[in-house]
Amino acid sequence: MLDSPARSVSCEAAPPAIVAWLWLCCLLVFAMVVLGGAVRLTGSGLSMVDWQLLGGIIPPLNETHWQQAFARYRQFPEFQQVNPDMTLAGFQFIFWMEYAHRLLGRVIGLVFLLPFLFFLWRRMVPTAAVDRLWILFLLGGLQGLLGWYMVQSGLVDDPRVSHYRLAMHFMLAVLLYAYLLRVVVGLRPQWHVAHDKQVTATRIGLIALVAILVVMTSGALVAGTQAGYGYNTWPKMGGQWLPPQLLVMSPWWLNFVENTVAIQFTHRWLAMLALVAVIGFAAGLLYTADHRRAFLPYLLLAAAFAQVALGITTLLLQIPPALGVAHQAGALVLLTLVVLALAQRLPPLAPAPAKSSRRSKSSPATPVSSSP
Repeated sequence: MLDSPARSVSCEAAPPAIVAWLWLCCLLVFAMVVLGGAVRLTGSGLSMVDWQLLGGIIPPLNETHWQQAFARYRQFPEFQQVNPDMTLAGFQFIFWMEYAHRLLGRVIGLVFLLPFLFFLWRRMVPTAAVDRLWILFLLGGLQGLLGWYMVQSGLVDDPRVSHYRLAMHFMLAVLLYAYLLRVVVGLRPQWHVAHDKQVTATRIGLIALVAILVVMTSGALVAGTQAGYGYNTWPKMGGQWLPPQLLVMSPWWLNFVENTVAIQFTHRWLAMLALVAVIGFAAGLLYTADHRRAFLPYLLLAAAFAQVALGITTLLLQIPPALGVAHQAGALVLLTLVVLALAQRLPPLAPAPAKSSRRSKSSPATPVSSSP
């Protein structure tokens, strides 16, 4: 629930060390999501056919170990049906991609948990943030389990991961990243703005945020079904605004999660709606921004138009891996800017402790609610 935007809130700022630590976690999660896109686009996700929660950190170190790992890979459908001509050198490339992705996930877990326990021990974490940080840690653990659940779906007869599981894995990472950004901004009250006219901008910003999340979910379905390779023209698909294969499945709604034509069509036009929402949010920010924060709306506009242009270019060039990764990173940049702009307009997370020794008993403190 949003508090009144025009209301001033007295808050304690978190120690700079905590804020720096959380920004580092944001950077690592951002890198993790981008690296996950590279793993998918290079077809590396099924190269490591087992999962060990505590083991698996040490990669193959000699020729014998590499041959053993390659032999395990050759027992699964991806090698037998997709890569029967793969050499050991080719296997090593996709193995290192997936290994880096899994190793970075473990690094993020340690970088988050160990400083968190230290800050808790030193009682440096604002009380209002403790539960949120535990939630982030649990979501990170769930993300790791969901990643393996996704990989398992491709180690059966059909050597492709479930696009539903891929979308869940991707979106959980995106939501975790967005929530982490919200927590960081919420711990620095000096980053917050208060303006009588900001309610409208906040509401438009929430619409833009939801629109971006929906488009990113749609993009995950495009990636999981390889729908981006179907029609590599813009703005029409095969010379038509409404391709004839758009609604060939029954019931009709199944097309938007199973039919690659409908999935690509939906992603295209959801992106245009998200662009309109971001333009509206930027306009609202320009209406309420002071001279110190006027740059943020222009960054939003630049990121939104660049992302659309990058998406179209990626499509027309038939999804080169480098552009595909850049497109995924661009979506995260746009999400980052929207979340930061919104978080500045929500109340900070850490109310200042009441100073009872200086307060008269006849004038109790007015409680301040914090946003969820």
